[in-house]
Amino acid sequence: MVAQLGSHHNGDSQDRTTAGRPAAQPCPRERDIAFVFQSYALYPHLTVRENIAFPLALDKFKVWHHIPGISTFARRIFGSSKDIVKQVADVSSMLELDDYANRKPGGLSGGQRQRVALARALIRNPSMFLLDEPLSNLDAKLRAELRGEIVRLHRLTGKTFVYVTHDQVEAMTMATQIVILHNGIVQQHATPQEIYTRPANTYVARFIGSPPMNLMATTVTDGQPVLGGVRLPEPEGLRLAAGTVTLGLRPEHLAVSADVDGPGLAGTVRRIEDLGADTLIGVQPDPALGLKLWELNQDDLIWIRQTGQTRLMAGDPCTVSLEARMASYFDSETGANLASSDQISDAGMLPMRG
Repeated sequence: MVAQLGSHHNGDSQDRTTAGRPAAQPCPRERDIAFVFQSYALYPHLTVRENIAFPLALDKFKVWHHIPGISTFARRIFGSSKDIVKQVADVSSMLELDDYANRKPGGLSGGQRQRVALARALIRNPSMFLLDEPLSNLDAKLRAELRGEIVRLHRLTGKTFVYVTHDQVEAMTMATQIVILHNGIVQQHATPQEIYTRPANTYVARFIGSPPMNLMATTVTDGQPVLGGVRLPEPEGLRLAAGTVTLGLRPEHLAVSADVDGPGLAGTVRRIEDLGADTLIGVQPDPALGLKLWELNQDDLIWIRQTGQTRLMAGDPCTVSLEARMASYFDSETGANLASSDQISDAGMLPMRG
């Protein structure tokens, strides 16, 4: 996708435009697009300052850059011009690279190298930035720091950033719009909140969220869903046809109680994952309920996210209750969300009737 946006592959480029112009241009430097790669792609023999200045210097000596010997000389002359020096200083200061200006990439950390790569892209002032998993080689702390840096740069420049990632945390925390692709096909294009609360299909439901959405086979009788023998309220604004559908609920939209006689789904606690601020609880439904979990549910458990700590222990019997109004319903064959695209579910825990 990034290659096509940058016109490295022809595809159907006649339909793509960037900044109001056709994406396919006769020369790469004329496309007004800046790339930031996973591998940094810095010149190891150049200093940080020279790496950042390289795109501007290249534009000035492009007539001679193929001539041996002259190219190096010209690059140094043009790279030291006053206007380029000022632009490099401004971008270096913006990305906190002033102290490393005379170092070469081999003397930098992974995070510092990626900052240099960002600075080299930023100094061109392009109409669009294409970032291909730029943080995947960094540790968790550096990824968090640079996520914030890239978001800040996006707001500061006001330019379009196309950011490719397999990390849902990066997608959810950085994006204003997310496009989820699977096997080259767009599954959903929406805001992060829309994708999280109303996934277009079961693939999106499982891809976004950690733990992902719980998916459970549900029988529909007279328009009313029945889950494990427990009748749920009819979904507002949605008429379900008789048969079997897939019900989806995020872990935070379920609750677990040690009251085995309470309303809800009977089960047994199998996993406890204490995360400090909240706790993840994995519950195995009582086999007597005949509840069929979706085949990709993590460890064949229903996962609940509970704020704070829990007194439950692995092996304890329990009851799981649901926020029925927060449920999504999917076609059991195609996986498509059965709700209309503009439907928004209301919050609120509803009691379930046995």
